[in-house]
Amino acid sequence: MEPQKLLDQLRDRIRTKRLSIRTEEAYLYWAKRYVLHFEKRHPSELSEEHVESFLSYLAVDEEVSASTQNQAFNALLFLYQQLLQRPLGNLSATIRAHRSKHVPVVFSKPEVQKILGNLSGQYRLIASLLYGSGLRLMECLRLRLKDVDFARDLIVVREGKGKKDRITMLPRAVKAALQTQSHKVRLQHQLDLADGFGEVFLPPAIARKYPRAAKEVGWQYLFPSTRPSTDPTSKKTMRHHVDESAVQRTLKEAIKKSGIAKIGGPHSLRHSFATHLIEDGKDIRTVQELLGHADVRTTMIYTHVLNKGPIAVRSPLD
Repeated sequence: MEPQKLLDQLRDRIRTKRLSIRTEEAYLYWAKRYVLHFEKRHPSELSEEHVESFLSYLAVDEEVSASTQNQAFNALLFLYQQLLQRPLGNLSATIRAHRSKHVPVVFSKPEVQKILGNLSGQYRLIASLLYGSGLRLMECLRLRLKDVDFARDLIVVREGKGKKDRITMLPRAVKAALQTQSHKVRLQHQLDLADGFGEVFLPPAIARKYPRAAKEVGWQYLFPSTRPSTDPTSKKTMRHHVDESAVQRTLKEAIKKSGIAKIGGPHSLRHSFATHLIEDGKDIRTVQELLGHADVRTTMIYTHVLNKGPIAVRSPLD
């Protein structure tokens, strides 16, 4: 069987399981890499030893990160179990990629204000929520109108990392601007409906349970794209959210324009959110809950950029 036909079958299986488009792209990429690595041999002809060899190659020769190796493993696991109906056996001989420990890049409060000052429009709003609410970039871009509670000054993050919902604060400093943004989205949605469009992507379970929800205003993205596009799965014309690469590029330009030498990005604003809360005396457990960390040890990394932990020790030179 040719690799392309295999990928077509894998794509159909992924969509049957209703996995996200990002997961689909990643799994197809790694399946293709795997087949090409063994000179286009069909995976059904390859054993667990071949899977171990490929994963070890990624770690040793390509020096990929642990998360990248895990993504490749999950893709091959899906390929064998879900498409080929052949569970993978023991892969204990796989050489594991080294999981590096990095101290997060954190901006000072004045630096954050400089960066925000060099942003405008929805990009400034997005960056303000990354810092002011501690959101991950995709959590922010996937916000729907219904997820912002202006009456109680809170934001509901739906299916964040680990598929968990959580609540975080709505910064009062951007409340009026977000209300204006919400109003603009409502007006745009009315125009889209008048043009015969107005649908938005919904999680499969929601789409099945509420067939009409895709055109309801509450489900529209808070930060929609400037123009509709064709959904790769349903082939329908929809208005998706702002592309994350545009946010990343714009934010990096703002950091550079601010004269800040630190190499940071959207996630650095989330790091700054957590660090500044702890710096201001907020309880580590509260910060953990706001960030959506499953383990408080993940949140503890932010104590290393404060006068706590190792750097609280006074140098003998001083």
